[in-house]
Amino acid sequence: MRLILMGPPGSGKGTQAAFISRELEIPHISTGDMFRKAISDSTPLGSKAKEYLDSGRLVPDEITIGIVKERLAESDCRQGFLLDGFPRTVAQAEALDEILKGMNIELDAVIDIQVPREEILKRLTGRRMCRECGASYHVVFSPPAEAGCCDKCGGELYQRQDDTEETINKRLDVYHEQTQPLVDYYARQGLLKNINGNQEIQQVLKDIGESLGRSLV
Repeated sequence: MRLILMGPPGSGKGTQAAFISRELEIPHISTGDMFRKAISDSTPLGSKAKEYLDSGRLVPDEITIGIVKERLAESDCRQGFLLDGFPRTVAQAEALDEILKGMNIELDAVIDIQVPREEILKRLTGRRMCRECGASYHVVFSPPAEAGCCDKCGGELYQRQDDTEETINKRLDVYHEQTQPLVDYYARQGLLKNINGNQEIQQVLKDIGESLGRSLV
């Protein structure tokens, strides 16, 4: 199957991607993975992307799209793929359509994992890290035995700056602003599968499988 996976930060998208990739035996391809592989393989586009990344600039669409095209042409994608983090805009989605048309293949579905903002805030703002050993906890889902104290080494637990409510709300605002046009684009094509991500992990996976007409659990 040829799939795109979407979902906001804290939606459990990474966990579901790993399950889907394994069960369907298709590669899970993220934007970062594509860049790293192209750079590692020293492709011309990879070298160009490296110049931008090394200088802290955004990689232009034409380079990103070219790297996607190279990646999808590789042998492990012949039986399908799971794209994660691409496309991010309608322009990229239109470019992907052209790439797939040139390969004489079509997308099977676009999976959008949906989780209410208040649940995402609960999931992400509750994370705590140990300053000493880096162990991770959650004040609700996996709390330490003693509040603020690491079970493993006794170190102080702290909340990372990017886990504060203000930062997460900003990230969610940006995500929804960027992806809503993309959601509408794929809905018009009849490819969008809306999945309730505010459930147990196995139930989310089951629902994804049912939306695809496949058993994933």
